[in-house]
Amino acid sequence: MKVEKLTEIIDSDFYTGVPDSQLKALCNYLMNKYGIDPQHHIIAANEGNCTALAAGYHLATGRLPVVYMQNSGEGNIINPVASLLNDKVYAIPMMFIIGWRGEPGVHDEPQHIYQGEVTIKLLEDMDIASFVIGKETTDEEVAAAMENFRKLHKQGKNTAFVIRKGALSYDEKTVYGNENKMVREEIIRHIVKVSGEDPIISTTGKASRELFEIREANGQSHKYDFLTVGSMGHSSSIALGVALNKPDTKIWCIDGDGAVLMHMGSMAVLGANAPGNMVHIVINNGAHETVGGMPTVASKINLTAIAVACGYPYAVSVDSFDLLDKELEAAKLRNKLSFIEVKCSIGARDDLGRPTTTALENKQNFMNYLKTLR
Repeated sequence: MKVEKLTEIIDSDFYTGVPDSQLKALCNYLMNKYGIDPQHHIIAANEGNCTALAAGYHLATGRLPVVYMQNSGEGNIINPVASLLNDKVYAIPMMFIIGWRGEPGVHDEPQHIYQGEVTIKLLEDMDIASFVIGKETTDEEVAAAMENFRKLHKQGKNTAFVIRKGALSYDEKTVYGNENKMVREEIIRHIVKVSGEDPIISTTGKASRELFEIREANGQSHKYDFLTVGSMGHSSSIALGVALNKPDTKIWCIDGDGAVLMHMGSMAVLGANAPGNMVHIVINNGAHETVGGMPTVASKINLTAIAVACGYPYAVSVDSFDLLDKELEAAKLRNKLSFIEVKCSIGARDDLGRPTTTALENKQNFMNYLKTLR
């Protein structure tokens, strides 16, 4: 289905969401048509944030907002859907567009398997009527589903189009980039060199894939790393939990700007606890690169100032490998919580692979290694 036809059928002029590779056609269409426009299109920090933002749009205009997301974001919308939107509370109508990763019978990565199994059930449990759009779904079927949805919207209910892999198409090209020169894989290679045998917790997406391949290329064990392949935005909290319980071991967290934005409150908890044995590195390319390259707001905010305000005793931003190496070496020796923002370009190797070990193997190998440390 052409994404232009889907948006015509929905007939809304306000979209907010968190980008998803399964919804790349929609994301690129919105960026080409609106860009980032407060009146029409906002990429928010997380899916709950999107839902509340869309609710405000409806309160101000009386019109129907659209929230788009990967199905992994359903967990983030449960609270605002149940306690804000629901027709037993404020009866705020909303249209969700959800990319169905991990659909049963369709091969996907381990972090998507269970989420894919419960995608429709979670919508049913939240009283969100849904219609699945696949490659063979006709425009007429989608239009008929939307007519039924409009009746529910008048009752203050929520609805969802669930998008199967390859169901949406968009012919125009969209190119994302920035002015930064440092490449993420090389940044991680420098971190690996300095961290030595210290444990690393890495964030969702290409960063963990690149860390895995760097270990392979170096002939190193993967036992040093916990690859947070799902649970976007939580790698720094995982690292905090490890750091507090291994106080004599330096713990490194490789984070991303989109992940930090998604659950930024974790920085306040980190700063309040301030484990002296932890280094929090945020590789900031101002983009949701793993799912297509759509922008985050991280290029417009001061992450180091936020870290300091949250209680980090040391925070710095670097944009060259000379400065990065200097700060990594200093952080390794420093007995204070350190925050390093690294300004990064957008892009990765076309042949970038995925971890060849299972998530369970990764966890067990990492835990076994942690048992040897203090």
